[in-house]
Amino acid sequence: MTFPPYTAAEAQSRETFLALMWALSYPGRVHQLPVGANAFALIAETLLDLETSYFSPDESLQSILASTGAHARPPAEAAYHFYEQISDVSLSDIRQASVGTMLYPDTAATLIIASTLNSGREFDLSGPGVNGQQAIQVGGLPDALWQLRDTACKYPLGWDVFLVDGHQVLGLPRSTRLEQI
Repeated sequence: MTFPPYTAAEAQSRETFLALMWALSYPGRVHQLPVGANAFALIAETLLDLETSYFSPDESLQSILASTGAHARPPAEAAYHFYEQISDVSLSDIRQASVGTMLYPDTAATLIIASTLNSGREFDLSGPGVNGQQAIQVGGLPDALWQLRDTACKYPLGWDVFLVDGHQVLGLPRSTRLEQI
């Protein structure tokens, strides 16, 4: 049986999905997104569809996110949150993001946040997918974000987070513990 070849768009979505999957499977390891398009656009085109919802305070992302067919929702209802920068208002929105329930932990939000990887604040990661401990450095994010994550992530509840720097992505599942070094 012969299968049709991937189109360029399908191949790009597949590469993006694999990078995101491996980023959450192995917290602390940096993975490459396909080069070319905006990283937030790649992630949105890969994760969002007619049955999903999103929130973003960033006007520059609104048309990209809307073009996926997903539904714009308030922060408390959105399955995916996209932040190109974190401000005090963004922290308030993140505070409202769903952490799921004990009966339905899969209703928790996934946060996609721009950051600077390999510089800034140092953390030791531990938990599933981390071989012992993994050290990371993340910059460009306020301390309050890490405090919010610490409060919200009580496995199985919490957010899965993708930190994006250019075309690099690092995953922090809700099961991963962060300890500041």
